[in-house]
Amino acid sequence: MPRPITVQIKRVAGSEGLPLPVKMTGQSAGFDLAAAVTEPAILQPGDIRVIPCGFAMALPPGYEAQVRPRSGLSSRHGVTLVNTPGTIDSDYRGEVRVPLINLGREPFTVERGMRIAQMVIVPVPEVILEEAEELDATERGDGGFGHTGS
Repeated sequence: MPRPITVQIKRVAGSEGLPLPVKMTGQSAGFDLAAAVTEPAILQPGDIRVIPCGFAMALPPGYEAQVRPRSGLSSRHGVTLVNTPGTIDSDYRGEVRVPLINLGREPFTVERGMRIAQMVIVPVPEVILEEAEELDATERGDGGFGHTGS
């Protein structure tokens, strides 16, 4: 089992009374993120709204936080993230915010404290890109979108 890391987390003004990110079960991969809206935010079908989560954090170097949709909101209401997974870099210190989109057929209301997304913190390896004249051959080669079927 990997060793735990420490991530400092700070509430931002206006987030009093809201839950900080929390794992809902002992084996959950992601921390649920709550909406820190001051009043209900209505997303009409097709609307995109960036929703604040009420906290900032300090990820250690070599880590990123991936922000992902919650399966219940996506499957029941068609509410998901515009960019998924969204990446929070280790040097970002601003408030975590989630770009929600309503792909459903009905308006959706985001209430204060509602769990709107999940955040998974993962290691990022140091990578060196090296320019090459040729690349090694593979069975797939340069076959792109749909190349492997379906």
